[in-house]
Parts: sequence; C-alpha cells; structure tokens
Amino acid sequence: MKPTRGHRLRLEQPGRERKMLSESSSFLKGVMLGSIFCALFTMLGHIRIGHGNRADHHEHHHLQAPNKEDISKISEAERMELSKSFRVYCIVLVKPKDVSLWAAVKETWTKHCDKAEFFSSENVKVFESINVDTNDMWLMMRKAYKYAFDKYRDQYNWFFLARPTTFAVIENLKYFLLKKDPSQPFYLGHTVKSGDLEYVSVDGGIVLSIESMKRLNSLLNVPEKCPEQGGMIWKISEDKQLAVCLKYAGIFAENAEDADGKDVFNTKSVGLFIKEAMTNHPNQVVEGCCSDMAVTFNGLTPNQMHVMMYGVYRLRAFGHIFNDALVFLPPNGSEND
Repeated sequence: MKPTRGHRLRLEQPGRERKMLSESSSFLKGVMLGSIFCALFTMLGHIRIGHGNRADHHEHHHLQAPNKEDISKISEAERMELSKSFRVYCIVLVKPKDVSLWAAVKETWTKHCDKAEFFSSENVKVFESINVDTNDMWLMMRKAYKYAFDKYRDQYNWFFLARPTTFAVIENLKYFLLKKDPSQPFYLGHTVKSGDLEYVSVDGGIVLSIESMKRLNSLLNVPEKCPEQGGMIWKISEDKQLAVCLKYAGIFAENAEDADGKDVFNTKSVGLFIKEAMTNHPNQVVEGCCSDMAVTFNGLTPNQMHVMMYGVYRLRAFGHIFNDALVFLPPNGSEND
C-alpha cells in the first residue's frame, strides 16, 4: 500500500530528529573544542609571558636606598655634582574627567620634577598637555614613553610615570636613585606578582632608567613582542603590558625599599596606611605605617594633594636643623617651592 502524506510525515520524522540530534552534537563538539583551544591558547600565552628570555639571568628583585654613612663619605664637590646630574622627567597620564586632580598635581609635587608634562587622552583647553588622542591607557602609556624618549633622551636619565591620583616626593626619588647607574636597565617601583609575571604597579608610579627607555623604544614597533593590543584573549592592564614588553628586553621589575625593607613606592594614601597601622600595630602606629623616605602615595583627592604638599614641603619646626647629606637643587626657571 502506498503511504499517504500523513504516513510519509510520520515516517520522515525520526530521520529529521536524528539529523537534528546530529547537528546539535556537532555544535556541542565545536563549542567544546573551541573552549579547549581557548584554554590552551591562554595557557601558552601565560607560559610565554612567564618564561620569555630565559637566557637573561636576574640577580635580584629588591633594591634598597643608600644609607647615610655611604653618602657622608662623598666629598662636598662630588655632592654638588651629583645634585646637578640627577635629571628626572615626569610623565602624568590624564583624562578630561581628571581635571581637578590634574590642577592639584600641576600646583603641587610636579614643580619638583626637572621637567613634568601631562599626556591627555584628548585636547583640554584649560591645561597645557600633549594630546595622544586615545582613551586606551596602554596606548597612552606607549605614546607618552615614545614621545619622551624621542624628544628628551639626551637631556634626562630617569623617567618617572604616574597617575593623577599619585603624590610623589621627587627629592626622595633622587636620593633613592643616588647610587643607581642609569646606563643600566632599571625598572622599579612597587612590584606585584600576577601568576608568573612580576610587574611594577602604575598606582605607585613607575621609574625607568634611560637604558630601559632605549630598550623599550626599540620594541614598540615589534608587534610580536610588544603589541598595541596585547597577545592575550582578554585585555590586561597597562602596567602588566609594559612588564611583558620589558621582559623581552631583558628588564625585570624591582621593588624599591628603604634600609629597613619598607616599601618607598606606595599604592595607597597615607591616611589609609595610618588606619591600617592603628588596627594592626596600635602600639607602633608611625613605625607600622610608612617609610621615612617614602617616594609616592596613591589614591589622593585634590585636597589631600595640597595637605601632603603642606606637610612635606612647607611645615617647619624652628630650631630643629636637618643635617641632610645631600641637597638636590631645583632646575633653573622652576617653580619648585
């Protein structure tokens, strides 16, 4: 008997279901294979970051400031020469939304840099800045470093990069760098470990020697080693991206500390450190808080910037004489107060 149309539909249905199940199975296999591939790609990416440049032997991860005894042995003439030879160029990355912070930074600690310039994501009429024409923080950082190296490589030997929420004591930075040779590849600040990658946190400020700037500049146009968008599946922060690029140049993150092992580049504000010290070390609030020769604090409001400026540079105790081993002279024409 020849099947009717209704019979044909019933006969064809199991075949259609089998086809649909087969297609669903293929789709699920595709998803699973894609997930496995992504996981493998990510793992390889981490391996590449963690173990690149195995040939470069790294001696240390902690750098300490010189002690006063060493400085006291330097002759007066040598001290004067040192105070003039240290040239720090400051880079501050800003966006229009940071305008109040921008104003505070401009009016406070950046006056103590040998030269400070602001790199903005776009033109802002109220403040002078270098427009890098991007909102991407990694691209802003790359462009700022390239501009600084191309224009100032013969004028400055240390390059300090900071956020507009950071307050820096440039004289303490210079003292910390006193016995460091800028012709060596220094990359220092407050180090953080992420998996196998150790990097300097931009929250505490990043210091590069002129030698590190040279090596970084040579890699900026090599996409497989220092890509503009990064080589990972997801985007990583600008300070991690910088660390990846620098590792290809044989440059490793160094944590900056004082003679007691306390960090001198800080990713938090003084107020937050004091609160933590009062909770964790109630009998040693000051000792448990911060280094006497701290270079940076972060997370400050504009008002807190001005308070820091008052405490660091303006408040004086008459009759108390500081016997500093070295004085860093401000650059000619500076508004350094």
